[in-house]
Amino acid sequence: MTLLKYAYYPGCASQEITKEANSSTRLVADKLGIQLHNMPKANCCGAGLLTDYDYDLYITLNARIFAEAEEMGMDILTICSTCLMVMSRAAFDLKNKPELLDKTNEVLAKAGLHYSGNVKVKHLLWVLANDLGIAKLASMVTKPLGPLKAAPFYGCHSLRPSDALGFDDPERPWSLEAVLKALGAEVVDYTGKTKCCGFQVDLVTEDTAIEMTGTRLLDAKTMGAECIVTPCPFCHINLDNYQSAAEKQLGAEIELPVFHLAQMVGLALGFSASDLGMSRHLVSAEKILRR
Repeated sequence: MTLLKYAYYPGCASQEITKEANSSTRLVADKLGIQLHNMPKANCCGAGLLTDYDYDLYITLNARIFAEAEEMGMDILTICSTCLMVMSRAAFDLKNKPELLDKTNEVLAKAGLHYSGNVKVKHLLWVLANDLGIAKLASMVTKPLGPLKAAPFYGCHSLRPSDALGFDDPERPWSLEAVLKALGAEVVDYTGKTKCCGFQVDLVTEDTAIEMTGTRLLDAKTMGAECIVTPCPFCHINLDNYQSAAEKQLGAEIELPVFHLAQMVGLALGFSASDLGMSRHLVSAEKILRR
């Protein structure tokens, strides 16, 4: 069996705002035999904010992260879809533009670093679906989640830009559904699963963002979902933290618990809600967990 080991890059949000996503991932990885190695020197990826403002700085910051992973001899695993998108785009550009890689290495050399251009950036979802494999994951489930009706919510950044990410089909994705089925859950299909949760709109027009959040939640609930599962901590923030505001704005009762991907995997592996930090959620999952 191939040893699964990765340079672990949880991202800023999952170390502070959604700490439960980070701690749950570590529990789940250990249970599944996936080694996560810390990256003590890693910096912020720029969260997409630097991409247009200062492209050279954005590339250099991400190349610095890649150089550390390369020194460790590992690819990167992240649980943040925004980090995934930002780093994948940088890795794609560095791999396909030799002159950019050379220019960036000139800057990295001042810090005693070098990047060859070959590190891969993967999301936990991809590792579960592909590197570990759906069959292996299913074989390790001790508490199948059925008959729980779970709605997958990919969000934007785990699927796009598809040329840089290159794993799942942004129009007809399969990976999150496959993982949920492996865990024993009943997957609920609905139109909003690949659309934006509204997070990127929050700082521009909050009312519009809250309406988007509510629409995604109601899309899932109308199709019979009892919960939503997302691989993105920022989507979790919007769908959970802003759900009450969405209910008020749309005049609808939603009450739809939102789980991080690692939490849902953890439940199926036998961890408790307490182990997985679910008390940090604003929308309680108690009703569906105590059945």
